[in-house]
Amino acid sequence: MNLQEKLDAFKANFESSVPPKALQVMHRVTEDLRHSGILQQALQVGDLAPDFALENAAGRRVRSAALRADHWLVLSFYRGRW
Repeated sequence: MNLQEKLDAFKANFESSVPPKALQVMHRVTEDLRHSGILQQALQVGDLAPDFALENAAGRRVRSAALRADHWLVLSFYRGRW
């Protein structure tokens, strides 16, 4: 099973467990986002992310350019607990 098939199966399983009204809202909001133009503003595969600086887990400021100088840089976004 390839990644797309796994994602499709995960989505189908998830959607089968969500109440229909909630699922309807989720689909509507997703379509609203698609029509908002936000996708055209997002970085695409192969685009370079702008340089940034953030605090690491120890509270020290880390710059993306410094990390990229010696290593691959992988970003992971955590939306938090909803």
